[in-house]
Amino acid sequence: MELRELSQLVEPDPLDLALVQAIQGGLPLVEQPYAQIAGELNITEAEVIRRLRRLLETGDIRRLGVVVRHRELGYRANAMVVWDVPDDRVSEIGRLLGRQPCVTLCYRRPRRPGRWPYNLFCMIHGRSREGVLRNLERLIDECGLGWLPHDVLFSLRQFKQRGAKYIGDRDRAIDPAGQLSAGLT
Repeated sequence: MELRELSQLVEPDPLDLALVQAIQGGLPLVEQPYAQIAGELNITEAEVIRRLRRLLETGDIRRLGVVVRHRELGYRANAMVVWDVPDDRVSEIGRLLGRQPCVTLCYRRPRRPGRWPYNLFCMIHGRSREGVLRNLERLIDECGLGWLPHDVLFSLRQFKQRGAKYIGDRDRAIDPAGQLSAGLT
């Protein structure tokens, strides 16, 4: 997939915005979720699928996925492992970490010189603190990362967990009557 340069960006299609708004909170738990969304948007199910495919192909949507509430599944521990990776190797090591089964998130962040030396973050979940640490030890051994400075930040309390939401209710693309909002046409 080739991502567009900033100079290639165009004004989003109002119906695409409405579609993103309709799916960002999750697909309806019905036998034909795309048909239900199509009904809400006054288009066909085939049009919903065609638009989603196009949004995926253009990179406007990277993927469709689920948000798993890991605690309800017995995964009670998680830790953000922060790494101090040489800048010229952060992409390589980030891809390596991202391929590991125990890593659920991996991303680069800026350092804060003098305050925060870490530039690569990955999340590891486990049924217990000990399980997370075992996964981390195995990851370090198998990937040969023992030479990298890192720290392990265990979560103490969960305040919120949900998927990303990009179009808020006040930015509604579809009004309650099922029409495209005037501000988006």
